[in-house]
Parts: sequence; C-alpha cells; structure tokens
Amino acid sequence: MSAIDAGITGKLKIAITLTAVTLLAEIAGGFWTNSLALLSDAAHVFLDLFALILSLVAIKLAGLPPSDRHSFGYHRSEVFASFINGLTVFLMGVGIMYEAVVRFSHPEAVKSLPMLLIAVVGLAMNLLAAGALHRHSHDDLNVKSAFLHVIGDAVASVGVIIGGAIMYYTGWYLLDSLISAAIGLLILTGAGRILRESTHILMEGVPRGIDFNGVADAIRSVEGVRDLHYLNIWTVCSHILALSVHIDCQVEEEISRATILHHIEHLLAKRFNITHTTIQMECAACVNGTVIKELNHQERHDCGHDH
Repeated sequence: MSAIDAGITGKLKIAITLTAVTLLAEIAGGFWTNSLALLSDAAHVFLDLFALILSLVAIKLAGLPPSDRHSFGYHRSEVFASFINGLTVFLMGVGIMYEAVVRFSHPEAVKSLPMLLIAVVGLAMNLLAAGALHRHSHDDLNVKSAFLHVIGDAVASVGVIIGGAIMYYTGWYLLDSLISAAIGLLILTGAGRILRESTHILMEGVPRGIDFNGVADAIRSVEGVRDLHYLNIWTVCSHILALSVHIDCQVEEEISRATILHHIEHLLAKRFNITHTTIQMECAACVNGTVIKELNHQERHDCGHDH
C-alpha cells in the first residue's frame, strides 16, 4: 500500500469510528426520547457508515492480487455488497415512512431536550468526520463520495436539531413525524440510487458518464485506425472501468501496430479514465478475409441490434 493510500485509509478509519459513535448514540437516544426523527437519522447514518466501510474495503481489495479463480481480483464484491446494502436500507426507509404515517394520526410525546442534545452530538461527530476526509476528497473519487455522505448526515442532523428546538418550545410533536418522513424520503432516494447503480454494474452496463459512441469516435480518430467492432465497455467496480474492442488497422507492420495500440490506451486512460483494456489489432488484409466478414455478419445479428 502506498503512503497516499495509507493516509486515506487512516482518515477513513477515523471517519468510520466517529460515524459509528453517532449511530450508537442516535439509536439509544431515539428509543430513550421516543423520537422517530432521531431513529430515522440513525438509519441514514447507518447507510453512510456502510458507504464509508465500503470505501475502505475498496482500497483494501484494490491491493489484493487476482487468482486463477478470480482473474479480476475481488473488486466486484464491492458492487455485490452495495446491492445488499441498498436493498436492506430501502426496506428500512419503507418502515420509517410507514411509522411516520402512523404517527401523523397519533402524535406521541417526545423528550425534545435530550433529543436536541443527542442531535448536537451527532452533528459534531459528522463535522469531525468530514474534516478528516476533506483533504483527500479533492483527489480521490472514492473518498469524495464518502465525504459527501458525511455532509449529508450533517445536514440531516441540523434538521433534527431544528425540530427538537421547535418541539421543546412549542410542544408540537407532530413535527417529529414530519422530520422522520423527510429523512425517510432521503433514505429511499439514496438507497434507490445505490440499487440502480449496483444493478447496472452487475448487468455490465456502460459506465455512468461514459458516452459509448463518443469512445468509439475517439478510437477512430487515432491515426492508423480504420474502423472498430465488438466494442464493449463495462465497470468492474466503482473505480475500475474496462473495455474490449477489435481494431481494424490500416498498416501491417508490427511496430506500427504497437504504436497505434499505445496511442489508443493513452487516449482511453486520459480522456475516459478507462484503464483496463483488451484490444485486438487486426490487419486490413484480415478484415477483408472470410473469417472476419462472417464475424461482422454475426455481430450485426447478435441480440437483434448493432453497437
């Protein structure tokens, strides 16, 4: 592990510890104060705690070598864990929304002052965790995602604090249900996004933010490339994009093919952040041959559509 990764790992561990303390405090405080809003925020903190742990695991997995059974290493386990987490938290969000609706009809008294104090502690923990991650959030996309999760926790804590203060002075306990419903919607939105993204990756869809035709045009712009076919782009995990393609070269000299290959790989890494590539170079004579013509004919009929 590099010094940079070690530094990021250390900051993530600090953020995980602080977030775990917040989670435990809000679960205990939610039951003690009878505050659904505090328990809802705890569910939101749980979602983000998992995201932080996932970010740490992603760094660890990146350092594991591939094996004869797992040629890509263990990166895809991050995606599978995200799917399970998203599904679990989505069901949790549905439960929170149901309880909020029940309390709309029958508001229950809340110990608003203890609720307020616990929410303040949670906000302090969130801000400390955000401070630990802020430095690396500009350079590492994985850490940036974790940082944004923590900021989302802080915003939710502010909402609970405001609600607790209003209930303390007015006794309007219906506000607890309103805050819970708002946080429940936030949880459902976040969990839905995780489910959508993880399912898309598991289905080997084109990575979000990647223009399939734009990548194809960029490859065609490289000198020596006449055309391409069998282009596939997919995501191994959140920080590894993969591509495979057959390239029709205009030249047949091996040194020229090597140069073309180098230019394509450099282009893909620099412009699209695609670093895991499998590129098959084909000479012009081969492309005009019987075998390739049959492959091209088959490609046009595969799955009933073209790339």
